[in-house]
Amino acid sequence: MSGAFLDQIFIRAKEWLLSPLADAPDGLIQIVSSLINISAVLGVFLILFAAISVLERKILGRMQNRYGPNRVGPFGLFQPVADGIKMLIKEDVVPARADKIVHFLAPILLAATAILALGVIPYGRNMTPFAIDGGILFFFAVGSTTELAVFMAGWGSNNKFSMLGAMRAIAQMVSYELPLILTTLPVVMIVGSLSPDAIVAAQGGYSLGILPHWFVTTPWGAAAFVLFFVSGLVESNRTPFDVPEGESEIVAGHMTEYSGFKYATFFMAEYFGMFAISGLAVTLFLGGWHSPIAALNFIPSYFWFFLKLSALLFVYIWVRGTLPRTRVDQIMNFAWKFMLPMAFTLIVAAAVWHYQGRGLAGWLWSLAVIAIVYFALSRLLDTKKKFAPRTYRFAE
Repeated sequence: MSGAFLDQIFIRAKEWLLSPLADAPDGLIQIVSSLINISAVLGVFLILFAAISVLERKILGRMQNRYGPNRVGPFGLFQPVADGIKMLIKEDVVPARADKIVHFLAPILLAATAILALGVIPYGRNMTPFAIDGGILFFFAVGSTTELAVFMAGWGSNNKFSMLGAMRAIAQMVSYELPLILTTLPVVMIVGSLSPDAIVAAQGGYSLGILPHWFVTTPWGAAAFVLFFVSGLVESNRTPFDVPEGESEIVAGHMTEYSGFKYATFFMAEYFGMFAISGLAVTLFLGGWHSPIAALNFIPSYFWFFLKLSALLFVYIWVRGTLPRTRVDQIMNFAWKFMLPMAFTLIVAAAVWHYQGRGLAGWLWSLAVIAIVYFALSRLLDTKKKFAPRTYRFAE
């Protein structure tokens, strides 16, 4: 079986499913085609959600020298099934004075926005579920409704802890959306398009057959990727930026008054958002579905996309198992005093790289611009406090 056939096997399967409708009206064919795409996206990422929910606990257990799930099914692989059944049969408790409609709609809206964002990412050659010219703009427009869903959860619960958690979540999400979007701008400027497919196509090709033309191989692209990834951690409320769910302060944040399947929907939406942010990072900086070297182009394109996605998801888990939770004031200072100026700097660095011919000179000048601003910010934001020597007056 040839590599080209395997690469397009899902496209051929879709064409086979649509073949009985060859004589049907175009509108009906488009509707059925969209339903197939939606079913494929939901099926793939629901399976991935179930897999990562158990793999994350196993990986964290290995990192922290303890056991992960190992009781339900062989090697604990049926743990997601047990969790799903538990969430389905748990009682749905709604506070007596809560806004029932808003309380009910919040998790649905949060999950819907994450699923919509997954629809514009190219998962392989000719495998974008909904290829639209303004796909990047659509991604961020849809993603911005996350703050509304979080506010609805806090407000509708009629609980001060929930409202406080929602406000903290919204504050940090709005703060980090700015660097998240600004780190995307250099890529859009260089490519000249808001289409994810065009961005992936612009990263095709290799130097000497071994060095891919991914944007992460440029100074501005590497720095933008790091800032984008950190902003993605915050947007996903992942450790070390999970202060809206600080157990020692405000319980579970905006999810405090949720139980049963509503809580599971929040949990699923968080992971779907993580998939979407990671998928966009792969698209913007890591070459999308392109292979790392030319000799491996015979391997199906979707394999490379999901391999890169899996690597980023592993880093998410690695960070969670390694770093402690930061304070909310540290998170906000980092966003406004460091992330935002660096994000603006990357726009200038990308322009310098482009107008210097995208060669070695542009690479070095771009690196110089980033390094100068980075070291200047490091000096200006030096927060090392000079503490007085600690004395113990009553110690023996």
